[in-house]
Amino acid sequence: MSDSASWVPESFLFEESEGIPNHPEYPVLLYRNTGIENADEWEKRFGSNGWGGCWRWGVFDYHHFHSNAHEALGVISGQAKLALGGPGGKVVEVKAGDLVILPAGTGHKNLDSSTDFFVVGAYPSGQEDYDLHRGDSEDLERMREAIRETPKPEEDPLLGGEGPLLELWP
Repeated sequence: MSDSASWVPESFLFEESEGIPNHPEYPVLLYRNTGIENADEWEKRFGSNGWGGCWRWGVFDYHHFHSNAHEALGVISGQAKLALGGPGGKVVEVKAGDLVILPAGTGHKNLDSSTDFFVVGAYPSGQEDYDLHRGDSEDLERMREAIRETPKPEEDPLLGGEGPLLELWP
């Protein structure tokens, strides 16, 4: 990884989009080229920064979000086009070594990916028992409330207590 002291992630804040609430205050953070392309290394990094509940897989090919958990996705292989923020959001291309940090409520979907696209997912301590919604909930106000009540992580999943997440998520 390059000098982490000068590292600034890309950030995207989304409005609600077709049943996907997105987070009203916290932007999606996207770190490029972290240098981590190994599942064990991602899990170790996440764990040392208070993020757990790790899994290894891909990203679903439908818009979905978690109302009660923030999520980190460390790309370990391949590449993908991800729709972030729901149907009216933004398409980003990610590849091995990138990290996407999704605040609670943020829609995400795999639009297209290489056959070897895999990520390691993780959640802040205490948020490992996450829900999953597709944006078709009749109780969107309850989802918005759960999103607002989801605690801010204590550490950035990549850079720990000195990471930009702590400043970019007020």
